[in-house]
Amino acid sequence: MRNQVLGILGGGQLGRMSALAAARLGVKVHIFTAEENSPAAQVAAHTIVADYGDEVALKEFAAGVDVISYEFENIPAQTVQFLKTLKPVYPDDRLLAASQDRIAEKTYLNSIGIDTARFMAVSDAADIEKALSEWGAGEIILKTTRFGYDGKGQLRVSKNDDFTNVLAHFAGAPLIAEEIVPFERELSVIIARDKEGQMEHYGPVHNEHRNHILHRSTYPCGSTDQVIEKALQMTRTLAEKVDLIGVLALELFVTEDGSVLANEIAPRTHNSGHWSIDACVTSQFENHVRAVCGFALGSGEAHSGAVMTNLIGTDILQIADLAAQKNTAIHDYGKDDIREGRKMGHYTVISPLKNHK
Repeated sequence: MRNQVLGILGGGQLGRMSALAAARLGVKVHIFTAEENSPAAQVAAHTIVADYGDEVALKEFAAGVDVISYEFENIPAQTVQFLKTLKPVYPDDRLLAASQDRIAEKTYLNSIGIDTARFMAVSDAADIEKALSEWGAGEIILKTTRFGYDGKGQLRVSKNDDFTNVLAHFAGAPLIAEEIVPFERELSVIIARDKEGQMEHYGPVHNEHRNHILHRSTYPCGSTDQVIEKALQMTRTLAEKVDLIGVLALELFVTEDGSVLANEIAPRTHNSGHWSIDACVTSQFENHVRAVCGFALGSGEAHSGAVMTNLIGTDILQIADLAAQKNTAIHDYGKDDIREGRKMGHYTVISPLKNHK
């Protein structure tokens, strides 16, 4: 297994941190991305910059690697299906396809016994009215079924709104209505699973958002033993049902009555697991590389408590001050263009681990 080459579709910070982890294992990484000077390209052995539909470039990419993975879920399914004819691709594209469509995702979760908030496909004003009426709700969340992230592609809709104007806002995109859950906190669990079915988990962690973007993840999460075990059981079930090879994250709501509901699947390494680089024996990124490249998983056990905070936009300018703080690990993603709402880096403050909740 030495001297392997791992191909990663996507050149963002998740690819960057995966490439850094791969280097520890002696695995070289080749990146395929449509972006010039991407964060991952800065640390990879080789990069191809081309459109994800460019089959000539994809063939060149596949010829230079042993196995392929991806670092974000909005890659065209056709790209992955094409590459599968040339080299192994993990995780499987069935998981990718489900995660790309919110209706398919929630329908699948329900089919394997994982509860979600109520949802409904929406095509017209009557559907919005139906959701509000059937759920006895004053408000719902309306989202595009595809491509939304960090709060993009969604709108809070009241029964007093003009539904025609609401629909016009989405310009004809397929939509899903989701019930607004009165949650007490948001959690996520990340799980790695190898080709032998062995699993290692990270979390649950407590996630806090600002302007719909993840601001902070805290481990231990502070929830009850019952909530923690339920969150882990749901994530293990998902990993087994999809025959996962690699890493996935399951985002969850904990309601005020202690119920745990699944929100979204991420079929890849995840922002809420960045703390694992500095606080775990083996990070989510290293275990992803281990799983897809055929290595045994390393221990995901936490040796420290951790609070990971994203550096969004101009927050990255604080990096010199943060570097002077004790027990603080700095991660700059190497992005030159500072923009509002853009994830530029993160930092993790570690502390003695008093319990494993």
